[in-house]
Amino acid sequence: MTTEQYPCPNFINGEWSTPDVANFNPVYNPSTGEQISAAPMCDADIVNAAVEAADGAFHDWWQTPPVERIRILFRYKLLLEDKFEELAQSVTREHGKTLQEARGDVRRGIEVVEYACAVTELLKGECLENIARGIDCELQRQPVGICAGICPYNFPALVPMWMYPLAIACGNTFILKPSEKVPLTSIRLIELLEQAGLPKGVLNIVHGGRECVDAILTHPKVNAISFVGSSPVAKYIFETGTQHGKRVQAAGGAKNFVVIMPDAEIPKAVDGMVDSAFGCAGQRCMAGSTAITIGKAADSFIPEMAAAAKALKVGPTDRTPAGQLGAVISPEHRDRIKSLIEQGEAEGADIVVDGRTVSVPDYPEGFYLGPTILDKVQTNMKVHNDEVFGPVLNVIRADDMEQALHVANTCSFGNGCCIYTRSGQLAREFKHRVKAGMVGINVGIPAPMAYFPFSGWDYSFFGDLHIQGREAIYFYTRSKVTTTRWFSQGEGDIWHKDK
Repeated sequence: MTTEQYPCPNFINGEWSTPDVANFNPVYNPSTGEQISAAPMCDADIVNAAVEAADGAFHDWWQTPPVERIRILFRYKLLLEDKFEELAQSVTREHGKTLQEARGDVRRGIEVVEYACAVTELLKGECLENIARGIDCELQRQPVGICAGICPYNFPALVPMWMYPLAIACGNTFILKPSEKVPLTSIRLIELLEQAGLPKGVLNIVHGGRECVDAILTHPKVNAISFVGSSPVAKYIFETGTQHGKRVQAAGGAKNFVVIMPDAEIPKAVDGMVDSAFGCAGQRCMAGSTAITIGKAADSFIPEMAAAAKALKVGPTDRTPAGQLGAVISPEHRDRIKSLIEQGEAEGADIVVDGRTVSVPDYPEGFYLGPTILDKVQTNMKVHNDEVFGPVLNVIRADDMEQALHVANTCSFGNGCCIYTRSGQLAREFKHRVKAGMVGINVGIPAPMAYFPFSGWDYSFFGDLHIQGREAIYFYTRSKVTTTRWFSQGEGDIWHKDK
């Protein structure tokens, strides 16, 4: 089995097979526009087969001692390291991000596997003796059962690995539905997990779109669902899943604000913002999509930021020499981003750098859009209120931090907010008052490591327990509390009394 297979296979009960379905979604190399595979659009019957396989494997996997489950994950981690470059190249080829960005995608996923290898410590319960005289109480954490992960296209390695390593480490079985736009890396990841010795049925892959997702959301044997994607879909996933009795964590979109104070080290802020706004072509929920310049900060920040954006080489990321900013995922998405830029200009924003005119002559079929900077954006503009999810930086000019906090805190999203300043007092106030789940101080992308939760707020997250960290352990387990009393010989023994 290779990720070059066309079309993509499902993986159900330890068997790879291409389903007999009517429709397939094309998978492209965004750098060239070339179709490289196709994902089958599976229906409820195929989802049911995957769920039945997971159900059949659950009891034995739950009873497998955690240390034995970890040994499989340790072997898996070594295989991931061995195939690291291959996986990064797969991400680059089907997504379009640069090889350096793809390496980060894979590395952060491996870090979740490493964290999952600590599950013997993370699963430990609690106990207290003599809660009353002679009575003890203990808490244990047990798996919830069959879990499912529904993934977006923007991180083909990381987001799936946000989900299944921790879920299976906790003793659950799993159904993975990769994005139909980028299924190839997920297939390779699961091939390696199979090679590490994962038993049949513990993890299964199905491909598909809305019909496949709805089958997962409504299946009576699916107990928990993890989702990452846009906020409208996250809201739908949460509402539909919970209405059908599932535990759901649904991470949505964002508008992440980066406040540039007058005392900021502007070159450092520009370096951070280039990566934050334009890295992965802006296709990430932690992208710094809006810079709020305070007072005179705009005078130096905007020209330097414009120069840095214009210096970025746009082009194919899977060729040598490689572009510094790759293509977006599809021509439809490129056109949507262009329309938001056009509407922003029509509503009064100034275009400082215009990426709509970018040209890559050697690859005219690639889905390219250059870095774009819109200045003097207002909060009533569509480009401000919608998640653009592309290489577009909005600049809002504010008089002081009070105004900046008002802009950030009245936004419906709540993923991340950052500040560039040399003032500890201002940074502390910002951290305390800003309404976002992840905060950066002189950091442009405040995405946490695997052992901290990915803590979106408000319209950026639906659910109670977040992805990653201990919250993920709590999400993939449920607690059982046992209260125990042992009588002394003869005390309370009805058989003894009868005798």
